[in-house]
Amino acid sequence: MSEYENVNYRGGIPSAEAQAVDQGLRAYMIGVYQFMALGIALTGAIALVLSMQPAIMQMIWATPLKWVAIFAPVPVALYTQFRINSLSPATAQGLFWLYAALVGVSFSVLFAIFTDASIARVFLITAIAFGALSLYGYTTKRNLTGMGQFLFIGMIGVLIASVANIFLASSALNFAVSIIGVLVFAGFTAYDTQQIKAMYYQASDETTASRYAILGALWLYISFVAMFQFLLSLIGDRE
Repeated sequence: MSEYENVNYRGGIPSAEAQAVDQGLRAYMIGVYQFMALGIALTGAIALVLSMQPAIMQMIWATPLKWVAIFAPVPVALYTQFRINSLSPATAQGLFWLYAALVGVSFSVLFAIFTDASIARVFLITAIAFGALSLYGYTTKRNLTGMGQFLFIGMIGVLIASVANIFLASSALNFAVSIIGVLVFAGFTAYDTQQIKAMYYQASDETTASRYAILGALWLYISFVAMFQFLLSLIGDRE
C-alpha cells in the first residue's frame, strides 16, 4: 500500500496496479464504515434495552455507579488509540465493541431525558450531516491536515467545559459547549475521513490495514456520537 502512493496511469487509463489499489481502498473504507455503523447499532440497542429496565436504571443513575457509566469508555478509547500498532486485529475489534457497549450504557439515560421522537429525529439529522461531511473529507483535494491542531484544542476545551458543567449545571455553558461541540466534531468527521483514507496508503500489510480500519471506525464513531449528543442537547425535546 505504501508502495502504491504514486500510481501510474497510461494514456488516461488506470493501470492494473492502480485499479487494484482503488479496489483495495474502497474495500478498506467500506470496512471502516461497516464497523462504525455496527458500533452505533450496538450502542443504540444497549441504551434502548437498559432504558426499559427501571431497576437497572435506578441502580446506575441514582448511585455513584453513574460516574463509572459516564467515564468508563474513556480509558478504553485511549488504550485502543495509543496501542493500536501492537494489538492484533481481533483484540482491536474487541476493544471497539467494548467501547461501543460502554457508551450504550452511558447513553441509556438519554431516553429518560429526551422524547423518543426527538431522539430519532436528531439521529437522522446527525446521520445526514455526518454522511455529507465524511463524503467531503473523502473526495476533497484540499489538504485538511492543518485543521488537526485546532480541532484537538477545541475538543480538549469542550471536554473540560463539559466535565465542569456536570457540577455547575449552567444552561448557558451547556448551550455554548453544545454549539462548539457540534462544530468541532463536524470538523473532525471530514478531517478524520481524509486521515483514514491516507492511512490505507501507509499500511505495509493486511494486518496493519485491518488495525487502521478499526482505529478509523473508532474515530468516526466518536465524531458521530458526539455530534448526536450535542445536537440532542441543542434541539432535542425533553420529557
